[in-house]
Amino acid sequence: MKIKDLFKRKKRSTVRVVTSESEFNDLVYEGSYTKLSNNPEVRMAVDKIADLVSNMTIHLMENTEKGDKRLKNNLSRKIDIEPHLNMTRKTWVYKIVSDLLLYGDGNSICHISVDKKTGFIDNLTPFQMVGVTYEDLKKGYKVHYNDKDYDPDELIHFVLNPDPNYPYKGTGYRLVMRDIVNNLQQATKTKSAFMSGKYMPNLIIKADGLTEEFQTPEGRQKLLDKYLSETKQGQPWIIPADLLEVEQIKPLSLKDIAINESVELDKKTIAGLLGVPAFFVGVGDFNKEEYNNFINTKIMSIGNIISQTLTRDILYNPDWYFKMNPRSLYSYNLTELVSAGSEMAKINAMRRNELRDWVGLDPDEEMEQLLVLENFIKEEDVGNQNKLNGGTDT
Repeated sequence: MKIKDLFKRKKRSTVRVVTSESEFNDLVYEGSYTKLSNNPEVRMAVDKIADLVSNMTIHLMENTEKGDKRLKNNLSRKIDIEPHLNMTRKTWVYKIVSDLLLYGDGNSICHISVDKKTGFIDNLTPFQMVGVTYEDLKKGYKVHYNDKDYDPDELIHFVLNPDPNYPYKGTGYRLVMRDIVNNLQQATKTKSAFMSGKYMPNLIIKADGLTEEFQTPEGRQKLLDKYLSETKQGQPWIIPADLLEVEQIKPLSLKDIAINESVELDKKTIAGLLGVPAFFVGVGDFNKEEYNNFINTKIMSIGNIISQTLTRDILYNPDWYFKMNPRSLYSYNLTELVSAGSEMAKINAMRRNELRDWVGLDPDEEMEQLLVLENFIKEEDVGNQNKLNGGTDT
């Protein structure tokens, strides 16, 4: 070994400490990554879905020979009113839906804790999905959370868009929407640059380039101070005709560079992927039929995921099941409610007090009686009418 080699310093390897998920993504994608939760269009769509699903009441139902009926007991109250000590049903369901669509990549997990004295459900605690990992086993899987392992029997695992290779796990929208979200982010930066007006002067002043005074920035500023800055507001500019020429220009707009059309297309794509009408993300006008179809499809689909998962993981009685009620979510006016309720009341399909409840009125004792038109009779009494026997009905 040569003597000079003894005095060579070894190169130290530097270690970059990453303190957050966003910092890691910025490092990997070289600053081009945008979290879905930071995109306004994605947040608007997810918030609308989560808000609507969490507005639906959760009914505990029982299968009977005469049809399904709603049960009201401690279990139904626990799920629909207070699933967690510090959460209402709305906040609890909102957390589940936002995890499925945004934060949990198609998964949301709640831990079931049981009161040791009564044996009843104590709390259904949602996990923070950023701390959840999965371990695949030959028969099933395990969930790791906060340095602890959980079996699926201890949890309620909600799944959206099941993974084709691991059906117990869901898949989210992070990868499919990454490029679209980045495009929208870049479009926002472009609009901000246009709005600042830095590169869009309204006036162009042509000056004689042969004049030595105009060769330096100081000289050009002196020109502006002499002929333009000293002019009072409202007074005309007086400048030498052979020295300066003022020309007004029309700057490019966002429409000229077709950025609005591109942004609108990306917004429609996001709306289509999340299953919401485009007017929820600022494209187009409200459409009642499209909105009601959205309730019947996307909202009810997520509602079925929640109700079926609760039925599977909580209930032991084979005749019981959970159901989410979407009736209050549809778009209809008071006239439509009264018209539909009146038709049902005419054929004894509902009491008038039920109709009053639909329109937000208190029950009335006089409205509890059923009213039947004289020509609505039982099938077996059709042949007993007096008019068929030569008489008159009374």
